[in-house]
Amino acid sequence: MSMSDIFSIAGSGMSAQTVRLNTVSSNIANADSVTSSVGKTYRAREPVFRAIQQSLLDVNSGQADMSLGPEAAGVQVAGIVESKAPLQMRYEPHSPYADKNGYVAYPNVNVVEEMANMISASRSFQTNVDVLNTAKQLMQKTLTLGQ
Repeated sequence: MSMSDIFSIAGSGMSAQTVRLNTVSSNIANADSVTSSVGKTYRAREPVFRAIQQSLLDVNSGQADMSLGPEAAGVQVAGIVESKAPLQMRYEPHSPYADKNGYVAYPNVNVVEEMANMISASRSFQTNVDVLNTAKQLMQKTLTLGQ
């Protein structure tokens, strides 16, 4: 693995955490939104990550196939899925959005969980920034060895 691969891997991690932060902010922004239909009510969204490995071990020879480039290492956003958690039904009979029983369907967003996800994504992003800075410093120190 070369030093430039480290930049690609950390960059892919930063991109993935950016998607995660955007998803969390969308969930928090829509936490109290209501509609007149249960089918149209906002549902929490969650990103799905997939790890990408640079080298694949050949089972027969026991050797690693290093022919894959640096784009084959890191993390990738496989997609964004809706949460399967049930909607929050609140009894508000005077609301214009209430059903015939007086219940209003609110999104299945748990703001406390979303805040924890936000902190986790932010710290993961910062960790990748730290990796980039450390790799940059190592490269700079390596260049000064010959002086």
